[in-house]
Amino acid sequence: MSSPLLFSTIEVTRQAFYRTALSYAIVNLKPIVPGHVLVIPNRPVPRLTDLTTPELTSLIASVQNVGRVVERAYGGDALTVACQDGKAAGQSIPHVHFHVMPRKYHGDYFSQRMDDIYPALERSETDLPRDFQNLKVSSTTVQNHPFKVDADEDRLPRTLEDMEQEAIWLRGFFTGGCRDTDTV
Repeated sequence: MSSPLLFSTIEVTRQAFYRTALSYAIVNLKPIVPGHVLVIPNRPVPRLTDLTTPELTSLIASVQNVGRVVERAYGGDALTVACQDGKAAGQSIPHVHFHVMPRKYHGDYFSQRMDDIYPALERSETDLPRDFQNLKVSSTTVQNHPFKVDADEDRLPRTLEDMEQEAIWLRGFFTGGCRDTDTV
């Protein structure tokens, strides 16, 4: 059994869908667009410059691998990849992480104004610590498509079950055809 995954001090093992020896990916608590995920180094460090060369190499390779899968899985035409490297850059959880978001020319919440995703990301980061603390486990079963999200500012955090269901679905894209280190 693998050791628990920590995003800073927050246990996120159930949200994980991709894992290597030095990095992992989780589904997002409050995704801005469908398929918005986080790619994180295993070692909780606040800044990119705190990573060793092997950790940084693994992290960027994981961003590439995860990005390729979520773009395909969510029917994207491209990706927005972002890293808020430090508190002054908008980072709210003191653990390096990359946001990977599939984007579409048409049908994307931001398709009319593509760069509006960046202020939405900054607003989303601000609430993240509070939202993780308030994470509730729901006892209800999701009947509709579990990955529907929108980017409005009043969207509520998802339940642990919703995130776990999406993680299990995404994990299926990596098992079978993945490399030796691409597992959960």
